[in-house]
Amino acid sequence: MNKLMKEITPLTPNDCFTIFSRVKKEFNFPLHFHEEYELNLIMNASGAKRIVGDHISVIDDLELVLVGPNLPHAWFTHKCTSEAITELTIQWHKDLFDEKLLKRNQLSFIRKMFEQSVRGISFTKETIQSVLPRILSLSQRNGFDSVMDLINLLHDLSTSRNMLTLSDSTFVNNQNFNYNSRRLEKVFEFMNNNYHKEISLKDIANLIGMTEESFSRFIKKRTGNTFINTLNEIRLGHASRMLIDTTHSITEISYHCGFNNISNFNRLFKKKKSCTPKEFRENYSGNRVFI
Repeated sequence: MNKLMKEITPLTPNDCFTIFSRVKKEFNFPLHFHEEYELNLIMNASGAKRIVGDHISVIDDLELVLVGPNLPHAWFTHKCTSEAITELTIQWHKDLFDEKLLKRNQLSFIRKMFEQSVRGISFTKETIQSVLPRILSLSQRNGFDSVMDLINLLHDLSTSRNMLTLSDSTFVNNQNFNYNSRRLEKVFEFMNNNYHKEISLKDIANLIGMTEESFSRFIKKRTGNTFINTLNEIRLGHASRMLIDTTHSITEISYHCGFNNISNFNRLFKKKKSCTPKEFRENYSGNRVFI
């Protein structure tokens, strides 16, 4: 339970957010973190245990938690005996709301809520009940309307009363790196557009006018990750998306995402996600919508 895993979500750069809902008998996803914001609604799970940062609590039958980027979190079955736990998760990119936009007066409450979310935020039952119909109907919307609905939802949550900040202020996650770099943005854009092709360290270094050695130090310092690990994570993210969105075989997905060895793909996938591609596809057999 204490093993910490970095989750590679199936959100692509072209998505605004994703909604995933399912009904299950137990919580089976390990303690993990990811770069995206996450709003998690859980119903009928009284007695389950929630971990957010260094905060541990047994939850009631209804809860809504906002988790900021790179904050470790997980739910565990613990003493929950429900046969129909309902979980609805909304995830969006941490740069969906531009930093300059968030500095505008009209978004000050959302900005403050996002700042607090690095420690995790739990909302009151009164707040949850007031926004519940909108959360449940969000997956039925599409396009621009759904994005506006999400913004309105976040604004109402940000102005709600008695929000509870979960993790202690002294809790620091060393995975929270500064990606603010035009060169890195160019690198990530290139890798996301060409993940299915062969990409070498030399290709990337030439792209931004650096030597291979200099770029290796640069990306490690900025992201805490090596070039090859970064590329593999991008490829695994796209593979995750295909496992959910398509009926292609695992072998087809492996080769389409730039892995030329199915054994290597399975090994890396299990190492990063603590399950095989087949298990991942089975576990995510709920309803997921990308917007």
